[in-house]
Amino acid sequence: MTISIRLNDEDTMLFKKYAAMNGLSVSELIRQSVIEHIEDEYDLKTYEKVIEEYKNNPVTYSLDEVKKELGL
Repeated sequence: MTISIRLNDEDTMLFKKYAAMNGLSVSELIRQSVIEHIEDEYDLKTYEKVIEEYKNNPVTYSLDEVKKELGL
């Protein structure tokens, strides 16, 4: 799939210079940045859900308890 974006000259230069500094093409820079953003947002949403569950039921288990439960 091909996606195009419109950038002003200043942003274009910034993207190109940053990509070059990191040995990436502009396409790879944008691809990696978007994927990282999605992963970060997913991680944050997961954290928020889990911390809310923990607040409602603050039960924790030690590593030994987990190993025993899993038969390890």
